[in-house]
Amino acid sequence: MKIAIYPGSFDPVTLGHLNIIKRASKAFDKVIVCVMVNSRKTGMFSPEERLDFLRRSIQMDNVEVDTYSGLVSDYAKIKNAQVLVKGLRAVSDFEAEVQMAMVNSQLNKELDTVFLPCSPKYSYLSSTVVKELARYNANLEDVLPREIIEDIKLRMEERRGVCDDKS
Repeated sequence: MKIAIYPGSFDPVTLGHLNIIKRASKAFDKVIVCVMVNSRKTGMFSPEERLDFLRRSIQMDNVEVDTYSGLVSDYAKIKNAQVLVKGLRAVSDFEAEVQMAMVNSQLNKELDTVFLPCSPKYSYLSSTVVKELARYNANLEDVLPREIIEDIKLRMEERRGVCDDKS
């Protein structure tokens, strides 16, 4: 069985992420979408919230979601995964991702990385862009799974309230 891991922060999951997940699910027997926890970064959403968003957004039988706070190369060993899936939006993503692929292959000799270019309609999309759009009440239907739009809007309203209270 070919098992692939699609690691990321998914803070929050976007339609671009879902596009990569759907395509990877067709190429591999099993895809594990793993919310990677970086102790040096504070996300807008907790790892548990991000897992919930992914679960509600993914409707594929051969895709599961998980979270991990160590090295993805170690996680791949635990899960008996042979492949990491990485989405690329632009050439600028490629340089950093190739470097990480080399590091991961040094740490886990059985692990390959597969790069999937994003669909052109999502080439501008990132979680950072989505958060900025949400901050200004922009329409989120073209960037987020419909299942989580209200959650994102609510979090932004909460944040605006906190900022308003500080003024």
